[in-house]
Amino acid sequence: MRKDKQKVIGEEISDESIKLFLEPEPADDTPPSLHKLIKAYRGLRVHDFERFIGFFTEAGYDLQAKDAKGRDFVDLVGDQRQAAPYIEAIRTARG
Repeated sequence: MRKDKQKVIGEEISDESIKLFLEPEPADDTPPSLHKLIKAYRGLRVHDFERFIGFFTEAGYDLQAKDAKGRDFVDLVGDQRQAAPYIEAIRTARG
């Protein structure tokens, strides 16, 4: 690759595409807020997930949502290899 060419990995995702992650509803008793966070974590790159968090909180969803066992987003993904920057994004948004 020529030095003046930049490697492009994936295309920029539109706000509308990111907002689609606000739509899925859980099929079980998982709180909708937690379900949406997990879906976005699984489907978005870190910088897109950070953008998602803005839309998520703007829509009134809860960054602290917990499942029936008292586990929140950090508890559920904390042991996954790629989770650290996503967890940091959540912690930053929580303040």
